[in-house]
Amino acid sequence: MNDLKIKGAIFDMDGLMIDTEKLYLRFWKQAAADFGYNMEDHHVFAIRSLARKYSVPKLKRFFGEDFPTEEVRQRRTELINAHIEKYGIETKHGLFQLLDHLKKNNIKLAVATATRRERTLAYLGMINAANYFDAVICGDMIENGKPDPDIYLTAAAQLKLDPHECTAFEDSPNGIKAAFSAGCHTIMIPDMTPPEAELMPMLSGVYDTLDKSIDFFEGRI
Repeated sequence: MNDLKIKGAIFDMDGLMIDTEKLYLRFWKQAAADFGYNMEDHHVFAIRSLARKYSVPKLKRFFGEDFPTEEVRQRRTELINAHIEKYGIETKHGLFQLLDHLKKNNIKLAVATATRRERTLAYLGMINAANYFDAVICGDMIENGKPDPDIYLTAAAQLKLDPHECTAFEDSPNGIKAAFSAGCHTIMIPDMTPPEAELMPMLSGVYDTLDKSIDFFEGRI
């Protein structure tokens, strides 16, 4: 795998390209509180980037079978949308330095996000990043979301590349597991939490910011 040249790069979105994970943390908790539930940070961390078919049972294990997952999720979405409409979206440090470097070196680029397509395209448009990407694969476009590898396998296929020819950028454990299982060179840019010990064997690199990961590509593109 290490002998192959990198020809593609696949990006998670929330918490990786845009600084929205802090909003999910804040508004999941607020939405749950609106329905009378005490959701804490570790509950939100447990469902980061997790496909809905996995996150719903997990939330019910946390809070009971009567937990109104869809109503709380809808309330969370309303709160996030209102915040973004008022304040906009912040990009993560170094995003465009990395994208420009990869584009200059003819690396094919894709997005692989658990977020639904309509919202993904809206967010990419807001930060003027949509034109960088050759493919955008979203959670509502595949049957098995993260931590299953399908979204990364689909993204690589859309780029007409083998996953082993692709680098994957992730910030969450569920995303890292998905990318590694697909066979990508997986890089973590920590956001809300540092890399856990169990993740380290899955990672080809850990960088504080996206622009610092440019070093990874030296001699590989």
